[in-house]
Amino acid sequence: MMNKERKIELFKEKCQTKGIKLTPQRLLIYEELINSTEHPTAERIYSSITQKFPTISLDTVHRTLETFCTIGVATMAEGLGNSKRFEGNMDNHHHVHCVQCGMIHDVYDANYDQLLVPPQVSQEFKILKKIVHLEGICRKCQTEYENMD
Repeated sequence: MMNKERKIELFKEKCQTKGIKLTPQRLLIYEELINSTEHPTAERIYSSITQKFPTISLDTVHRTLETFCTIGVATMAEGLGNSKRFEGNMDNHHHVHCVQCGMIHDVYDANYDQLLVPPQVSQEFKILKKIVHLEGICRKCQTEYENMD
């Protein structure tokens, strides 16, 4: 797994090669993204960085995150539901999502990495990336549910 300093170096290089100005706001949004393991929404990042940049808008944060996805320094971990969720973890991994509380946890498993694409899919699509997305109920939510009885 790549350390944060290296991720920031690569981020700066990618911005330069893509012709994107590296502003303090963009760097702060990126740092907030890679420091989070929560797969945050734009709203979550916005609330975290408004202390340092009180004039930044939620729309700016959202557009910046989408730009990060476009240039390949972030991905959208989930686009369903009320808010898009983003991540700066570009290492090969998968997700398990608690359908109760919304938590998304990264899963590293070579078995998932090696799943074969069905021929009928590979005939119709050029596969760029394989991500396994599991859904379930996390231990915390299971315990809370069991304690309700």
